[in-house]
Amino acid sequence: SWAKDPKIGHQCINAKAETVAEKPSFRAAFKTRRCLVIATGFYEWQVQGKAKQPMWIGLKSHRPFAFAGLWEQWQPPEGAAIESCTILTTDPNELLRPIHNRMPVILAPTAYDQWLDPTAQQAPSLQALLRPYPSEELQAYAVSTLVNNPRQDSPDCLEPLPV
Repeated sequence: SWAKDPKIGHQCINAKAETVAEKPSFRAAFKTRRCLVIATGFYEWQVQGKAKQPMWIGLKSHRPFAFAGLWEQWQPPEGAAIESCTILTTDPNELLRPIHNRMPVILAPTAYDQWLDPTAQQAPSLQALLRPYPSEELQAYAVSTLVNNPRQDSPDCLEPLPV
């Protein structure tokens, strides 16, 4: 597992799609432990001078979608198993490029079965799924810095800021 200590698990929350098949930390999971991470949106922070503006990104259709993910489990000598997952990232599309230098891989629904198929272990056919999602199907807008506080669990975190 890449998270043998819960305190450092957050360091492997993302894996680069371009190198995931070769990286020792992710190679085995890429072959046999692929998953879908379901979401309705995600946040990225756009740097504006010295400030960071949180941006919410999701489908224009407002429907849930799935990130390409990998999962891992590690059994410590004592205690419960530690399960962790990572989301694959790729180069940004046109919409995300001004916001961040990477974006999570959002899989098309037609790719779910292939991504989850445990017999599909050929890197080239799987790598073909790991591309930027079409800009025209996504929306992005600025949201309150309330989202910067992990204790904040309010719909206000999703509200667009006035333009």
